[in-house]
Amino acid sequence: MTVSTITQETRLKKGHIALMKHPETALYTGVILMGISVVEDGIPTAYTNGRDKKYGREFLATLSDPCLRGLILHENLHVALKHIGRFKREFKDNPMLINVATDYAVNDIIMSLEDKTLCELPEGGLYDAKFHNWSAREIYNYLKSTLPPQPKVSISIQSGEGDGKGQGNSIKISINGKELEVKTTDEHDFDDLPSTPAEQAQLSDAIDKALREGGILAGRMGAKVPRAIGELLEPKINWREALREFVTSSTRGSDEFTWRRFNKRLMANDIYMPSLENESVGELVIAIDTSGSIGGVELTEFATELASICDTVSPSKVRVLWWDTAVHGEQVFSDNYTNIASMLKPQGGGGTHVSCVSDYIVKNKVPCEGVLVFTDGYVEQEIDWLVSAPTLWLVTQKRDFKPPMNGKVVRKED
Repeated sequence: MTVSTITQETRLKKGHIALMKHPETALYTGVILMGISVVEDGIPTAYTNGRDKKYGREFLATLSDPCLRGLILHENLHVALKHIGRFKREFKDNPMLINVATDYAVNDIIMSLEDKTLCELPEGGLYDAKFHNWSAREIYNYLKSTLPPQPKVSISIQSGEGDGKGQGNSIKISINGKELEVKTTDEHDFDDLPSTPAEQAQLSDAIDKALREGGILAGRMGAKVPRAIGELLEPKINWREALREFVTSSTRGSDEFTWRRFNKRLMANDIYMPSLENESVGELVIAIDTSGSIGGVELTEFATELASICDTVSPSKVRVLWWDTAVHGEQVFSDNYTNIASMLKPQGGGGTHVSCVSDYIVKNKVPCEGVLVFTDGYVEQEIDWLVSAPTLWLVTQKRDFKPPMNGKVVRKED
């Protein structure tokens, strides 16, 4: 039976079955079955909205069976790795660059399959051995950091006639002196992406469940789980709970009850009970990385949660330090922390050298009882941290970040 005598819908189903039955790709069975997978006219290549997968009929007709399976796996890996939801801001700000980064990450997994007959990349598929086992975030940051004095890596974007989803656009990159002009082979659709936090959490949980179930099947078949997928399946620490626990445990007080003021947490339910006198007498230092990779949405989310925690434990002061290669400014808050998120005024935006925070605290003899460092984790390898107070490192990106001896790290998921 030749390709021309069967429909593309049939070929798509055969590709799904082949991937679900194979030991190396059975892991993705639940993701493949998630949402809808359809063949449609008028789609230049293929795309996903983070759940559903759609394939262009004309494009599929040009692909061999191994390339078709490679395309199917490519789209489902975007779903499994949650690229659309995790990088929504990057897809809005720099769609071609994040497209390239996520494609390199996905295609590395495909090219790392031991069975080389199972999948092939369609013509133009982005792959470079340099990015083996790199995450999409790591690749994106690498490609984005293309300012002098790094002449070996350069990026420029050229726009042509397209349909608004990336078609007609290309990106020129140079990796270790190798000049490339690339265009991704697929697209991404945000029109039907779950929009509310509850819907996004539900989709994320569904993907995790599908991967865990697939992981059991793959384990029975003796298959290895790729690093990127394995990291997704690691037990997650709720960064909000970790932050709340850290702030609560880092503050000290007399813990004596007083009727001079009521417990505000109970008053909302018309329950009037005494509050703790001097629940906290300490000062918290919040050191926020302004090197450019901490976005406004992340900062607002963090500050809002911090305001709620501070209102509960009532530290005597909250000192916010803005830093990159040096501390460029500070803001001090006390008593009322409700509007702290709206009053923050970031300063800086250059390189990254977190030891400057320690130097600043020690030099200015800041009497802090706890330090929270909010960073992407891409800092100097040898951190000179002389602060004796308990330190919590809230890391947004670098997965293998190692805190100094007296610190604890919690990772905020994308």
